[in-house]
Amino acid sequence: MEIYVKNMVCIRCIMIVKIEMEQLGFHCRSIEMGKIDIVEVLTGEDLQQIRDALSKWGLEVVDNKKHVIIDKIKGLISEMINQPETHAKGNFSYYLSSNLNLDYTYLANVFSEMESTTIEQYVIQQKILIAKNLIAFSALNLTEISWKLNYSSVAHLSTQFKKVTGVTPSSFKLQANNISG
Repeated sequence: MEIYVKNMVCIRCIMIVKIEMEQLGFHCRSIEMGKIDIVEVLTGEDLQQIRDALSKWGLEVVDNKKHVIIDKIKGLISEMINQPETHAKGNFSYYLSSNLNLDYTYLANVFSEMESTTIEQYVIQQKILIAKNLIAFSALNLTEISWKLNYSSVAHLSTQFKKVTGVTPSSFKLQANNISG
């Protein structure tokens, strides 16, 4: 039986789901971003146990088809940003539509309707979130970070970073160093 899980967008989420499912005594054929394939046929009580176990981690079992699509989109975006070496550079629209077998315009409309932002803005937000972590907690310089996140240049990363955070990457690094040091 397949169940879909909202907010499951990283490797840690998969590990958490695996642990929770084992603790509940369920056997999984597979656990992927946003989806669990369980061997057992679930009762309403079983499903509620899973909901309760996952909710403490900020994960939510979803029934609505649009929510499932949103979670799949977020998972694919996370995968593409976090593993750029295994994916073609840049073209999120093609990547999403080909992996979900749905027209990109439909995906974009559903995403905007449900999330109150565009896919493009979501991608930028996610990339800047990762950039913030890399600036604050890694030894990578801005050139390496822009390359890692598939930006065309340091200037492009810096412009988006300032637009999203309100500060330049170098100011952010100074603030992060002052807080941690």
